[in-house]
Amino acid sequence: MASQKRACVFILAIVFMLCFLNQSHAVASAIDHNTTTCGNNTISLTARDIEDDIVVSLYYESLCPYCADFIVNQLVKVFETDLVHIVKLRLIPWGNTQITPNNTWICQHGPDECTLNMVEACAIHVWPNPALHYKFIYCIESLRLKNEHNKWQSCFNTLGINSTPIRNCLNTGLAVKLEQGYADETAHLNPPHRFVPWVLVNNLPLQEDYQNFVAYICKAYRGTVTPQACKSHALGVNSDKMVNATQ
Repeated sequence: MASQKRACVFILAIVFMLCFLNQSHAVASAIDHNTTTCGNNTISLTARDIEDDIVVSLYYESLCPYCADFIVNQLVKVFETDLVHIVKLRLIPWGNTQITPNNTWICQHGPDECTLNMVEACAIHVWPNPALHYKFIYCIESLRLKNEHNKWQSCFNTLGINSTPIRNCLNTGLAVKLEQGYADETAHLNPPHRFVPWVLVNNLPLQEDYQNFVAYICKAYRGTVTPQACKSHALGVNSDKMVNATQ
């Protein structure tokens, strides 16, 4: 009788363990395929950490209308398609900001831009996953396109995210340090940026051809499985640039 009870307990333990493992797998799968919505766009939150990802770097400033348009209407393609699986996105919010001899910042579109550059720098720091900080920056830049950037704090409620980490970043001086780092990185671009948005694909500056960035991503990709976005995209690129992009 005792042996039967022990057998039953053993069987129940096995069943419990299998159920736990299946549940864990389901949760992991849900996280891996998680999505969020920015406006009318569904953005993948899948985290990637692959050494041969294509690095796309955007040097910009928060109130530049061309930057806002690129972020909202062009860069979103990375997250709307399977390009999200091959791209490592870097956002550098400094742009054409100037530093005076007394260390004062002069932003091209006024003091509000200096503030929002810091806000977006904090978002990048607080939420390192590009899909997470991108959706917040997307929200701010969408407001910029409507000339409503002064409502940027509404993005916390719109996205259902806690504002405390961003406020702490701004109030502790961390935002200034982050921006100083972006200023230094922007100053050392080679060749120097001539305008914003300034887009690099694998450190190749696309210059005036930046809106064609998807084609450069696809041409630079060396994986065995071609992303669907690359199959459907017109891949007209500047061949001289691609000599460097694939090196």
